[in-house]
Amino acid sequence: MDFLKLIRYKNLLMVLLTMVLTKYALIDNSLFLNNWFFSNLQFTYLALSILFITAGGYVINDVLDVETDKINRENKILIDTIFSKKKAIRIYFTLTLFGLVLGLLMSFKLPHFLYFFIPTVFLFLYSKYLKKTPLLGNIIISIMISYVIFLTYKYHFISGCCNTFSFFDKPLRNTIYIYILFSFLTTLIREIIKDIEDINGDLKMNAKTLPILIGRKRASKVAFFFSSVLLVFLLIILQIIKSEILLLVYGILFLLLPLLYFLYKLWFSKSKKDYSKLSNQMKVIMLFGILSMLLFTI
Repeated sequence: MDFLKLIRYKNLLMVLLTMVLTKYALIDNSLFLNNWFFSNLQFTYLALSILFITAGGYVINDVLDVETDKINRENKILIDTIFSKKKAIRIYFTLTLFGLVLGLLMSFKLPHFLYFFIPTVFLFLYSKYLKKTPLLGNIIISIMISYVIFLTYKYHFISGCCNTFSFFDKPLRNTIYIYILFSFLTTLIREIIKDIEDINGDLKMNAKTLPILIGRKRASKVAFFFSSVLLVFLLIILQIIKSEILLLVYGILFLLLPLLYFLYKLWFSKSKKDYSKLSNQMKVIMLFGILSMLLFTI
């Protein structure tokens, strides 16, 4: 169980769910791509590769951030308590190696290996250097989270009859871009809020996160700005899909209204506990957003 906590199994399940729904709820159900089938075995290799690489990213992040976590999450520390740093580093290299090997097996051409190698490098750079820089680290991790949607979609074409996007798949491609943007924005908002929540530990480690650079209240307003962008984005999407009654009602009840409540609470939040609750609320919004893939017909 401690190992599962180390690799953040709940977050990995979210990544897996995102990939599964992207393939089976969006791509495989598309009316335009019936003949371009990414096999279940190929998808399994792809998903395992991404999960191993992501799990490795979580482990190295905990290893390099252990001193900060002793302040911010003193009751949840696994490094230097359950796992030694040396053992955790071995786990990181093992997971990452497995992920890269599977990625190499999935690479129909050598350049395709970059789809797996580059995220591995960025996850390490994020943990080592970028995490404690204002906004840049938040943007990098947001790109990495939304990247799994793109990669699942991209590999459908790589394994199919050609490597280029077809004119006929435009509705599917647009839907994929919607979810990529949704994933990016929700992750970015949550990462900024987590930085606000962790400001005390980051201060003692001389980090330069956004809340430290401009202050907690101003950082909260930055999160509020991106949340407002997300709100406008959702309103536009709901307007586009207004003829799809089921999807429209789902979007209003499970995305729009929770986001409005989130914005209200964000505006008045002050304490670490407030921001911790907001982080969990945004995670729920992310989950409902991904689950909406089940309702799309393309």
